[in-house]
Amino acid sequence: MPKLRVQNLANLEVKVAEGQTLLKALQAQGTDWMHACGGKGRCTSCRIIVQQGMQNFAPLTAAELRYRERGRLKDNERLTCQCTLTGGEVTGIVPEQTKLPHISYSS
Repeated sequence: MPKLRVQNLANLEVKVAEGQTLLKALQAQGTDWMHACGGKGRCTSCRIIVQQGMQNFAPLTAAELRYRERGRLKDNERLTCQCTLTGGEVTGIVPEQTKLPHISYSS
């Protein structure tokens, strides 16, 4: 089963089921993650900065492509509410701009 590791959340490991978005996997494990639009791909508040394993993601969704074209989603970022994994392991971090105030982030 694919796995997500979030480095600045004390190396949190999350198993991601086939077809499950990263946001749904994080929520299923009880992890709070910013998602201002409710996970509908209408903002970029749920993004993750991918540090390793970009090859393990499914192709960009229409929403992600739209934000890339507008310069609001960098090449090393994905929207957790939109993206799924095809296998392997992915490592990322929560961007500074979308950290939640009630969570302690590691460096």
